[in-house]
Amino acid sequence: MAVKAKDFFEHVDSFMDYRKTVYEVSDQTIKSNRADLKLFEEFIHKSSYDQIGGPSVMDFQYYLKTERMNSGKSINRKIYTLRSYSHFVRLKEVPRSDNLPFYDVLKIREGYRNRPDALTSKQLKGLFDNIDRDTCIGIRDYALYALMYLTGLRVGEVHALNIDSIDLKKKSLHKKIRVLHLTEELFQVISEYLAVRSCFHNSSKTKALFLSKKGNRLAIRTMEDNFKKLVKKSGLKVRFNVTCHTLRHTFASHLNDKGVGMLVIQSLMGHTSSRSTEPYIHPSYKSIKDAMERLPGVIFMNNLIKKRGLNLSFQGRYRKRE
Repeated sequence: MAVKAKDFFEHVDSFMDYRKTVYEVSDQTIKSNRADLKLFEEFIHKSSYDQIGGPSVMDFQYYLKTERMNSGKSINRKIYTLRSYSHFVRLKEVPRSDNLPFYDVLKIREGYRNRPDALTSKQLKGLFDNIDRDTCIGIRDYALYALMYLTGLRVGEVHALNIDSIDLKKKSLHKKIRVLHLTEELFQVISEYLAVRSCFHNSSKTKALFLSKKGNRLAIRTMEDNFKKLVKKSGLKVRFNVTCHTLRHTFASHLNDKGVGMLVIQSLMGHTSSRSTEPYIHPSYKSIKDAMERLPGVIFMNNLIKKRGLNLSFQGRYRKRE
């Protein structure tokens, strides 16, 4: 017998509290987990399933793939959320929870993982040059987005930073169990912002690092909306959608291009698994070019050309015989 749908979904709130308190999961992860469970619950009710079993889970996968056009990666993440929740339900000793099918669902192969979209140094400079640093808002935004690029922090992580997260004496930033070094450039940018932070309303009454005009903790939505306006203002012409998260991708990709090892990048990005870091580990165009130039055949041909020992002749235009 399968678990009744009503029994299955009544523990969502306690699951979120358990995850946040015991495992110290971020607010953004909690938000994503809740959205995944809500989507599954809406599907179950819409499809008139009164039990959670194999057929309902497979139909949910079909729904995600054919109607919502989700990628394999997105579907896998949703199933992983349901699997974690089913484990919690089992620990709560919900009747027949041992029969939940989520551990039997095979992972969808994602194929080759393309390198995450990243900006070039020139594009990045053009972006930051369009921030007006003659205003308190501009100085704040410059520090905000510089922090995302120069440390690789997610927008949610920057949103959660407090004044005491920054140690100016040691030039470091404390984030949970991570301690990130502030480069001299970033140190100067943050110091410039802290010097004008008092311009914001109620700045002395809140511990948030980045403040809104009204003196509240700067909202994630505001960070993202302001960044969209900045991208539009800078006139960036790229084939992908540029968001705040692109700065994180750019951080990792630039480190890789400079020859920084994967373990270091993994640590800086805060990845628990190296698989999350692997997409960034691609050879740069310059390293590919240098490798090709070292091929024996290429070296031989280059030497011939330099010594003028290779006479290249090209076929002339075709002429029809009379």
